[in-house]
Amino acid sequence: MGNAVSPSPASARIAPIADSILSVILSVPGTREQAAFDAAARARAIAQSASARASLTAGSLALPVGPLGWITILPELVAVWKIQSQMVSDIAGAYGRHADLTREHMLYCLFRYAAAQAVRDLSVRVGQRVLVRRLSNQAAKGVAGQIALQLTHRIAHKGVSRWLPAIGAAAVGAYAWHDTRRVAQAAVEILDPDAVAVAWERRRRG
Repeated sequence: MGNAVSPSPASARIAPIADSILSVILSVPGTREQAAFDAAARARAIAQSASARASLTAGSLALPVGPLGWITILPELVAVWKIQSQMVSDIAGAYGRHADLTREHMLYCLFRYAAAQAVRDLSVRVGQRVLVRRLSNQAAKGVAGQIALQLTHRIAHKGVSRWLPAIGAAAVGAYAWHDTRRVAQAAVEILDPDAVAVAWERRRRG
């Protein structure tokens, strides 16, 4: 009878992160947002509120120090991802496009900047629009694994911050605020063709 193959240490570290990513994007959150007259302004307000909540949540969960602090890293990430996914859903509602959202949109928006290499093949520009392609369940698992791999370096830095409670919590909160703003930017880019044109022109100019 053959011996069971044990997962590698790297796989053991990545699997819980990938599973958490999939659990967050498995279903698109509902929203109470209605199509807004000025969707861009409403999106900015939604992003501002969500960024503040993400910063407070991440900073609070980063307060425990030492080994206990390490235990809170993944719950912190998941809590922030849930805030961000709700934000994306609300922004889509403001643009009157909530019904169009898929788990692939969530993957793209949440990790467009935090793990760019992993989601780069999810989108394609067609004219002034950014389209996000659908994935099979297996492909979605693969993308989640790639994202998790890219995030391991960030998690290592978070672990160091757990030994510096006050400074570390402030830094973690600031990063969550900034990251949530970028998630909002990614959401607007796939929902607002005018924003896409501006974003691509900025990238072209470098």
